[in-house]
Amino acid sequence: MKQPLIILTGPTASGKTALSVALAKRIGGEIISADSMQVYRHMDVGSAKVTKEEMDGIPHYLIDVLDPEEAFNVVVFQDMAKKAMKRIRENGHIPIVAGGTGFYIQALLYDIDFTENDGDMEYRHRLEALAEKEGPPVLHKMLMERDPESAEAIHENNVKRVIRALEFYEKTGEKISAHNAAEREKTSPYNFAYYVLNMDRGRLYSRIDRRVDEMLENGLVDEVERLKAMGCTRDLVSMQGLGYKEILDCLSGETSLEEAVYILKRDTRHFAKRQLTWFKRERDVTWVDQERFSFDRDQILEWMTRDLKERKIIK
Repeated sequence: MKQPLIILTGPTASGKTALSVALAKRIGGEIISADSMQVYRHMDVGSAKVTKEEMDGIPHYLIDVLDPEEAFNVVVFQDMAKKAMKRIRENGHIPIVAGGTGFYIQALLYDIDFTENDGDMEYRHRLEALAEKEGPPVLHKMLMERDPESAEAIHENNVKRVIRALEFYEKTGEKISAHNAAEREKTSPYNFAYYVLNMDRGRLYSRIDRRVDEMLENGLVDEVERLKAMGCTRDLVSMQGLGYKEILDCLSGETSLEEAVYILKRDTRHFAKRQLTWFKRERDVTWVDQERFSFDRDQILEWMTRDLKERKIIK
């Protein structure tokens, strides 16, 4: 018997947090965050982190578990999420994965193997030195010769991923694009429902703009100032998150606050568009057009409950 799993995702500002808590209360669920920023302590406002009040007594996992200088990636997420799922099942509840990082969701749902290196870092250090000396394009050219499909998919400035693809080829003789494509064809080990919340683009973009305004009212600038005082710099993975790098640029005098807010709103809208593109490419997705339910959460929950019963995910 495959274990039940519910995914509740969608673009940023689409209403995932409130709906996931309401669903958990209704069906006896606990929530695993699939968010690449809410995992970090001290990063509350800019990550739109779920508050204790919003949790409403529902246990949440992968929130506030890492410090900003710690690395968080898909492999770390998979490991933490699987442990959380085990604990939730031991509690007699159903895991609900809620968050907008589609890559993490895909990795967990299909148990994709992102084979880590064997601990030998010499080749990686050589590539890092080469990128430092001659610039990222030289590595991207190497990747284009070995694995054109990956080179097409990875931007040359994303040095970490370019190096990882080159490293995979060097160690296995296999293209990482072929490996990942084969992994993506896996069937899921779970009996799952994969819901993607959606709404018309204009409404979503208005909600994004409003959320950014609320972040500023709630002290985003003060939060980034505190992180900066703690020694958090722009080169940390955590500080690359939307809201943090823009305000850091403002604090360092590179932009005005007005410019930083404009960039943040624009880039968050672009991010939401990329999220929707990702979910459209995914198989086994059930789109939840909230307009069809007049944006009434109770109506959406009624429909979801019936759907989950039909799929035999809940009784």
